[in-house]
Amino acid sequence: MTPRKEERLRRVGGTAWRGASQKPERVGHKAPAPKRPAEPAVKKRPAGPALRTRPQTVDQAEPHAKPRMRWSMVLAAMGPGLIAALAGTDAGGIATYSNAGAMFGFGLLWTVPVMCFLLVVVQETAARMGCVTGKGFASLIREQFGVRWSAVAMLSLLVSNTMVTLSEFAGVASGMSLFGVPPYVSVPVAAIAVWLLTMSGSYKRIEKVLLAISCIFVAYVIAGVMVGPDWGEALVDTFVPQVQMSPEYLSLLVALTGTTIAPWMIFLAQSNVVDKNVGTEEIPYQRIDTCTGAVLASVISWFIILATGATLAGSGLVVDDAATAASALAPIVGDYAEALFGLGLVGASLLAACVLPGITASAICEAFGWEHGADHGWSEAPIYCGIVTAVIVLSAVVVLVPNVDLFGVMMAAQVVNGVLLPVLMVYMVKIASDKRVMGPYRNGRVWTGVTWVTIVLIVILTLIMFALQLMGY
Repeated sequence: MTPRKEERLRRVGGTAWRGASQKPERVGHKAPAPKRPAEPAVKKRPAGPALRTRPQTVDQAEPHAKPRMRWSMVLAAMGPGLIAALAGTDAGGIATYSNAGAMFGFGLLWTVPVMCFLLVVVQETAARMGCVTGKGFASLIREQFGVRWSAVAMLSLLVSNTMVTLSEFAGVASGMSLFGVPPYVSVPVAAIAVWLLTMSGSYKRIEKVLLAISCIFVAYVIAGVMVGPDWGEALVDTFVPQVQMSPEYLSLLVALTGTTIAPWMIFLAQSNVVDKNVGTEEIPYQRIDTCTGAVLASVISWFIILATGATLAGSGLVVDDAATAASALAPIVGDYAEALFGLGLVGASLLAACVLPGITASAICEAFGWEHGADHGWSEAPIYCGIVTAVIVLSAVVVLVPNVDLFGVMMAAQVVNGVLLPVLMVYMVKIASDKRVMGPYRNGRVWTGVTWVTIVLIVILTLIMFALQLMGY
């Protein structure tokens, strides 16, 4: 692609994949001399890992040699996919998984591997787009679909993410109340800690802290083992679906889908890759990271359903929040299970609360070309810092308001997410299938087909959700 053509693409708002400028000149271009390409020219590449689609000279590598997979590179790439997937197991997600176990026992365990596959499809596509373009999802939406559609998407994302952040602080309050800490102490402390981390000025520091918080999810695995479930029955129900046509069952099925794949997770997966300055050469490593995160998140959700299904099924208990499930476990299994469940709730809520304000502000600023990022202060990125602060303060204040309907707020966020997710996924599949944007890394036919099937499935489940809400379920 010639420099003139690249300039034309920029003027019309197009995006060229990051390897496009490295193609050889056309035949009609007159080279200054019959010299072989010098090595310095090879080094002048865009920021991030260099493309290694083919060797530069005969002496450097075999014609069809492929770079070997190195475990050091795999470990270095870990982070973005893990954080994006595990952050989805937040306070609302834990409540949904707990309710699924309490109402239907092991009957919904079969949804876990299905949701895991759908999560891999979405997260891998988003991470690959970030590796190839070096841009976040919001920026690509603006360039490919215009400012108006981008503005509508960003407004919906802001409303939805603020509501979800609010539910995360509610989760912190509920979890800490199990240990005797009142909300007027736990919520302000959590809000200050989240704000300080988000504004810390270092993506690497944020990533390390979030990965450390993620380790607390092992509490749910321990709690699941402590309840002593029937492992054989659980494994059979995991791979043999038991579908029911009751409104309660369908409502929970929709809720499980919504809590596994949320709109903000697409922005987070792609933004994390861009912030880490990952290029096309590391796509295989990012796929390992994405799959690992999806599998770990699914294992955690499986153990939550297992623990509540083995102890609370048939009790008639309706779990409105994870703290209710934790309290119900105490007389059956013991105080340790309650403490582990509560500890997991606090850690999960903090993880999501640390992620949501930053990704919301980054997406909005990216969509409109404003400075953003954890490494920018108030003087460089006032809008980014202002949005982060506003989302955290508003969410924490609303949680402390007496008699506020937090469950209603969570349901409203679910409705917004249900409408926004299919639209964002259509954007995603169109961008990921565009050769001009993705080059040789665009979606293949099979992957595109799988993505469209996922979109159709989510639309059907969203319509079912609206129908059930109108019927009063």
